[in-house]
Amino acid sequence: MAVERYLTIGEVARRSGVAPSALRFYEQRGLIEAQRTGGNQRRYERTVLRRVAFVRTASRLGLTLEQIAAALATLPDARTPTAEDWRRLSQSWRGLLDERISVLERLRDDLEDCIGCGCLSLERCTLQNPEDRAAALGPGPRYLEGDSPSDVVGRP
Repeated sequence: MAVERYLTIGEVARRSGVAPSALRFYEQRGLIEAQRTGGNQRRYERTVLRRVAFVRTASRLGLTLEQIAAALATLPDARTPTAEDWRRLSQSWRGLLDERISVLERLRDDLEDCIGCGCLSLERCTLQNPEDRAAALGPGPRYLEGDSPSDVVGRP
């Protein structure tokens, strides 16, 4: 039994668990590629299944579509990516993923104290950010970003 080289959008959707609308969106964003038949129907090479799985996994990790597209752009165009190609791509994200894990651990560890306090306001919190001194370090959740209260000692 010969295996077809190309899959319809419905077959890719069924095999990948991704809705056809999402596949069209991925194609529009350049994450996957389809050939067109004479009747203008999409046909995907079987290798698109691995790309779709990669996009889904990367999205679940919180990576942006721009980051995913940049990573996929490092894969070879002239041939099907090998296991080594995919390993190299995955390794390039190790630092980013380690940083995300660190942020999530800090959030997990610090959130309990804030919720226990009841104020839920880092701006007014006398323990975490007295007199909103962390604002001098820049916008956003400074302590979650990795700054510490000792970074604002001596600041007005």
